[in-house]
Amino acid sequence: MTIGDEDVLHGTDEPVEHGERTSFHRKRDVLVAAVIAVAVLVGGLLLWRSSDIRATASQTYAGTMSSPARPATFPPSLGEVWRAKSSATPEPVAVGPAVVTGNGGEVAGRDPLTGEVRWRYTRNLPLCTVTGAWQMAIAVYARTGDLLPDGDPRKKGGCSEVTALWPATGQRGRPTQDNEQPDKPFQGQRDSDAELGTRLLYDNSGYVTTTGSRLLTTWRSDLVQTMEYGRIPAVVNPDKQPRVGCTYGTVSVASGKIAVIEHCPTDPSDRLTVYKATGNENDSEKPVIESSVVVGKGAQVVAMSDQCRLDPAKPDEVARCTAIVTPNPNQLVVLDEKGVQVKTYPLAIGVNDLRTEPKDHTVAVNRVTGAVYWFTGTKTIALSLDDLRPLWTVDRALGPGTAFAGKILVPVSGGIAVLDPATGQQVAKTPVDRGDYDGLVTMSKIGPIVLEQRGDTLVALR
Repeated sequence: MTIGDEDVLHGTDEPVEHGERTSFHRKRDVLVAAVIAVAVLVGGLLLWRSSDIRATASQTYAGTMSSPARPATFPPSLGEVWRAKSSATPEPVAVGPAVVTGNGGEVAGRDPLTGEVRWRYTRNLPLCTVTGAWQMAIAVYARTGDLLPDGDPRKKGGCSEVTALWPATGQRGRPTQDNEQPDKPFQGQRDSDAELGTRLLYDNSGYVTTTGSRLLTTWRSDLVQTMEYGRIPAVVNPDKQPRVGCTYGTVSVASGKIAVIEHCPTDPSDRLTVYKATGNENDSEKPVIESSVVVGKGAQVVAMSDQCRLDPAKPDEVARCTAIVTPNPNQLVVLDEKGVQVKTYPLAIGVNDLRTEPKDHTVAVNRVTGAVYWFTGTKTIALSLDDLRPLWTVDRALGPGTAFAGKILVPVSGGIAVLDPATGQQVAKTPVDRGDYDGLVTMSKIGPIVLEQRGDTLVALR
C-alpha cells in the first residue's frame, strides 16, 4: 500500500521498483530545498549585518603602557605637544596609563606623551559620553527609537549601550588577576536607560550615576544597576518612587550618595534630595532617601563631602554635608546630612552665573585632595572638604582647574594661573595660546602632561 510518497509493504517479499520517486529527486523537492537554503543564508546575513559583532571593531594593544612619572617641581613653562578631537569627553579622561578620547563612534587610548593611538574601540553608534571610573574607561553609546509610547519624551532613544574598557590594552572588561577565580567573568558591557545628553558622575568609591531630566541611574563597578530614580521606562511596581511628575536639575555624588535638585509641581520651590546609590535588599527600584527638603528657587547643587566636621564641639566626628547655591541674593548654603541648613555664605559672582542650569545637569567642579574647585561661570572658588566653606576665589577664570606638581592650576584668559593651594595666591602665570577659543576649559593631568578640554578638542601641554 502507498501512504503519501512512502511505500509501505505488508507481508510480502516481492521487490518493489522505486525508480525516479526516491527522496530528493523530484524537481519540487530540489526547489523547496533551494528556497530553504536561500532563506537561511539571507537570514544569517541579516542577523550578521545587524549584530553587535559586525557593528563593533576592537583594536587592542599588546605592548606595555606605563604611566609617566610626575614632575617633582613645577615646570618653567607649558607648551602644546599634541591635540585630538574628543567631543564625547566633557573633561579630560586620564585613566591608568592612557589618555582616553572619544569622538564619533570611536574611543581611543593614547600615549600621554605623544598622543599616539595605542588602541581603538569603535561602534557604528554615536558616543554619548566617556569618563574614567574604577580604573577603567567607561563609554556610553546612543541608540535611537524604543518601545516607549509616542507621548514619552524619551521615545527618540537614549544612551543605552555601556562599555568598560581596560586602559592599558583597550580590551573590554577588567582582566582577571592571577589570584582571581570569578564565577561570572566580567564582560564589561550592559544596557542602560540613561537619557540623551547624559553625564557620568563617579563618586570615587564604588558607583557611577547618570544625569538626566527625568531619570537617574546608578551602577556599581561590574556595571550592574543598583538604583533608578525618577520615571522608570518599564515600571514593575509604580509605588516605589517617592515623587512623580518632577524634573531634575543639577546632580552631585560622593561616596555612595546622590544629591539632586528636583522641580516638582506640588512644591512651592525647588527641592534638594539626597539618596543612597543602592537600595535595601538589592531593590534598585525603591530609593532610600536620606534627606529631602525644599530650598530656594533656582538652586543648584555644587558639591557633597563625606568628611565634614560641622560640630566644633566634636572635631573628630565626620559626616556628610551638601553645598547648594541659590540666586537673589547669590549665596552658598551648606546643609547637614538631615537637610538642615547650617551655614550660609554670600557670593560676589557674575550677574549671569546662576541664570541657567547646565544642560548636562552638572556644575563644573573638580575635586582634589582637601578641596573642591568650583567654576561659577566667571570665577573659580575653592571649597574646603571639611565643611564646604569658601577658601579663596580666582576672578576671570575659564574653568575649575586642577592640581599639578604641588600647585593648583586655573585656566584664565591667555594662560594658566599657578596658585598656592592653601591661600590661592598666584605664584606664576604660564602663557597658553588658545586661539579664538574662550569657552569653558576643564583640566586634568597625567605624569608631566597637563590636559585641557576646550569644547570638542583635547589639548596636551608640557
